[in-house]
Amino acid sequence: MRYLTYLLPWQFSPTACAVFGLTLALYVRGWVVLRRTHIRVRPWRALVFGLGLALNYAVMQTYFDFLAQHMFWIHRLQHLILHHIGPTLLILSAPVPILRAGIPAPLWRLLNVPWVRAPLRRLWHSLQHPLIAPVLFVGLIYFWLIPSVHFTAMIDTRRYELMNWSMLVDGILFWWLMLAPREAQGESALGYGARYIVLTAVALPQIVLGAYITLTTRQLFSIYAVCGRAWAISPMLDQQIGGLLTWIPAAMMSAVGGIVVIYRALSEERRMLAPGVPQASGAAAEATA
Repeated sequence: MRYLTYLLPWQFSPTACAVFGLTLALYVRGWVVLRRTHIRVRPWRALVFGLGLALNYAVMQTYFDFLAQHMFWIHRLQHLILHHIGPTLLILSAPVPILRAGIPAPLWRLLNVPWVRAPLRRLWHSLQHPLIAPVLFVGLIYFWLIPSVHFTAMIDTRRYELMNWSMLVDGILFWWLMLAPREAQGESALGYGARYIVLTAVALPQIVLGAYITLTTRQLFSIYAVCGRAWAISPMLDQQIGGLLTWIPAAMMSAVGGIVVIYRALSEERRMLAPGVPQASGAAAEATA
């Protein structure tokens, strides 16, 4: 039973528990609402969404978070999940129609009030700009790995939480732009060819950064010596493993994203060429795809 304690929050965050709990509640409520309206939601989508949500929660609110603060390579694994794997799973599960259906009507009406909706739309379109999104995606990785910035982020609770939340939110924004179907993106939809170019472009600087961290002979992140490492491995080995996690998975995730983009493009082309097949749209289309 003592192993169950590892699932408890290392540093309890009311914000994290509220965000993850509310998201799960909205998803469950939306699932029920859609089923009552006879819109079929495929079970595998719920499983993928649950896995993505669980992974993000686990690296932020379990004993894993303690390890991430005391081992550089665990920290890099944490950010790999928050910035790449977790958001990718969430986006591939097509959760928007389900979450939208789960929002209570009064709150939905409030969100659609012009003075609320207009600034949110402007912010959204800015963050989804094909130049801003990849620069922000790569820039955050580089910024939080500047040794002096990384040192202060790891010893200051508020900066540490800001670092993790910025990676998660930016990951969701970026992978939505890359992986979501164009019909679900509306005005901010990016062409599939452009997505492939962006995915290639963001992989290269991550590879360069990861290679530098792995191959340098200098110890870059002294904070882990100050706080103490969870396991007795040499500082350089810790740094090299962390560098490899920054290096290789970056290319792999861009490759996975490229495969999804090609699949989206081919699927859309088949739908357009299929005679007599009505074009699906809206919540029903995304929920049943």
